[in-house]
Amino acid sequence: MNYFAFDVKKLLIVISLVIIPLMAVNMEHNPAQRPWFVKPFIFVSGVVQNLYSGFSSGVRGTTALYLNLIDIKKNNQKLQKENAELRAQLGTLTELKLENKRLYNLLGFKEKTKMDLLTAKVIGKDLLIDHTTLTINRGTVHGVKEFMAVITIGGVVGYVIQPQTFTSQILLLTDRYATIDSIVQRSRARGIVEGINNKSCRLSYLGRDDDVQVGDRIVTSGLNNIFPKGFTVGTVTDVVKNQYDISQEVTLKPAVNPFTLEEVFVVLNTHNEDFLTEEETTKDKIEENESKAPTESEKQTKASEVKDL
Repeated sequence: MNYFAFDVKKLLIVISLVIIPLMAVNMEHNPAQRPWFVKPFIFVSGVVQNLYSGFSSGVRGTTALYLNLIDIKKNNQKLQKENAELRAQLGTLTELKLENKRLYNLLGFKEKTKMDLLTAKVIGKDLLIDHTTLTINRGTVHGVKEFMAVITIGGVVGYVIQPQTFTSQILLLTDRYATIDSIVQRSRARGIVEGINNKSCRLSYLGRDDDVQVGDRIVTSGLNNIFPKGFTVGTVTDVVKNQYDISQEVTLKPAVNPFTLEEVFVVLNTHNEDFLTEEETTKDKIEENESKAPTESEKQTKASEVKDL
């Protein structure tokens, strides 16, 4: 077999297919010199070039669009992450603002009172139907003892029942085992506040003829020097007098909502502070100032005197 033999016809065809298109491309700049046999190749070459140009443009456009979509997706993910971080920061700043406001109010109350108060944070809650207690981050090393009163600016919270070294358990006034000696602020009728559930208490051991009405404020009596005298316990919401009963059923709403407590005060020493006396003194001063204020007739007389001058 002769490997060096070749077909002349095939060689001529290959040469023609290579040379003629090159000639056609070269003659595009001088159409007058184009031979007739070159024109079909020029036409085919133009079609192929147009198809290739359109295909390459489409590929470039699709590739650019795909890359743009990838960039948009990455930017979107980045913006979503930044948005989540900003929301978290905003939530943290809001919490800090609210906490600062609470602590500012607590500090103001602590500075005004004569009592020795220990600020504590609520670190645990056990708010069951028949058992309502809190756990605070203060214990015996901080001076906390059993039966010390626990209050907040709004009113009575409860008292210490289990002081530990670094923590203490607080029995809320809404617990059914809690008892706080109290009086009706308006009429001075005395009774014992007992817990019913998380939202209400009762004022027990009132006589049938004791004066108590819906809307009356119940305050601490100050006995045993555990709670300061006159500190708010709650407000009467219902009074029922049974026909054959020697007492009356008085229900009250606690002044403090145990579900929202975050900081409290432990009363280390009341120093016999009397909020009733302070409130009555303030009220007397207001009434005295109002009595000293000139009446309308006195104002008119004074105005006429000034006008005559």
